[in-house]
Amino acid sequence: MSNTTMNQSYQTLRSGAARVALGVRGTVAFAGADRATFLQGLLTNDIGALEAGSGCYAAYLTPQGRMIADMRLLELGDRLLMDVDRQLADSLVSRFSMLVFSEVVEVADESAAWHRVGVRGPGSATRVGEALDPPGDVADSTPNGLTAYRDLDNGWWALDGVPVLAASNDELGVPGIDLWVASTHGVRLDGRLAEVGLEPADADAVEALRVEAGTPRFGTDMDGETIPLEAGISARAISETKGCYVGQEVIIRILHRGQGRVARRLVGLAFAPELDAAPVAGVEVHGNGEPVGHVTSVAWSPRLARPIALAYVRREHAAPGTSVEVASGTTRVEAAVTALPFPP
Repeated sequence: MSNTTMNQSYQTLRSGAARVALGVRGTVAFAGADRATFLQGLLTNDIGALEAGSGCYAAYLTPQGRMIADMRLLELGDRLLMDVDRQLADSLVSRFSMLVFSEVVEVADESAAWHRVGVRGPGSATRVGEALDPPGDVADSTPNGLTAYRDLDNGWWALDGVPVLAASNDELGVPGIDLWVASTHGVRLDGRLAEVGLEPADADAVEALRVEAGTPRFGTDMDGETIPLEAGISARAISETKGCYVGQEVIIRILHRGQGRVARRLVGLAFAPELDAAPVAGVEVHGNGEPVGHVTSVAWSPRLARPIALAYVRREHAAPGTSVEVASGTTRVEAAVTALPFPP
C-alpha cells in the first residue's frame, strides 16, 4: 500500500504540479540541411512533416520490425533533438553516423551538454510560465504561452537571459513540460522552479502515473524483441502515409494483411485491493493453467487503491476482463486484464 509521502506526491501530480528528474534521458542532436530527409528513411513516424516548434514520437527498428529504440523528436528550426534513453545515446550516434553518406547531416551525443528536468501535472504550464521569461517572438506566436503546447510542441524561453527549451510531454497521462538548459545553468533552473513552488516528485508516484497511463518504457516494457504493435504505441509512433523506413515491410504486412493482429499484446493487470504484496516484474502470467505471458512493470495505484501492472499476454488472453493468474512467491494471485490506459 502507498505511504504518505508517495500518496501526497501522487495527488500533487494529479491536481497540481511537481518536478520530475530526467537524468536517465539522453540527447542526440542532428544538424545539417538533410537531417529531416535522412531520418525520414530510418524512423517510423513522419519526420519530414515536422516544422520548427513541432515534434513527434517515433521508433527505430531493425529490418525485421523489432525495436532498437523509441524516441521523442523536437524540430528547432536549425537542428533536431532526439530524446532517448541515455544508455542508448552513444550507440545510436554510432549507428546513425555510419549511415550518413552524401547527406548533409551531423550527428552528436549532447547528453552531457544539457540539464533536463520535467514538470508534470495540470498546473505545469502555469508554474513553468512563472519561472521563465518568454522571448518576444514566442510570446507573439503563442498568446496562451506554454498552456498552448501539445504533442511535443516546443519553443525557446529564457531564465535571466539564458535560453531554455520547453517542450510538452504527456507520458504520465497528465499535462507536462520538459525543460532543457545548458548543463552549466542546471542548478539555477532547479532553484528557480523550487522558488515557484515546484517540489521534487516521489519516484513511486511518478511510476504509478506512468503505469496507469499505460506508457511503456524502453528497457522495461519494450526491448530488442518488441514489435511496436505489440506495445500499443503504433498510433503515436507509426505513420501509415509516409515513405519507406527500416522495418516498414514487416509493420505494413501486420497492419494490412494481418489486420493488426500480433501474437501478444501489452495490457494492464488489476489485482485485488486487499493483496498484501504485489507480484514483481518478470514473473509469469498464467491463463487456463499454462504460461501466457509475463509482467513488465508493477505499481501501487492510489487512484484505484490496488496494485496494478503492465504485462504482455497472448492475443487470446488480451481482452479486457479476462481473468489470469500471476506468480507471487510460491503461489499465484488472480488479476483482471484491463485496457490501457487504466480506466477510472
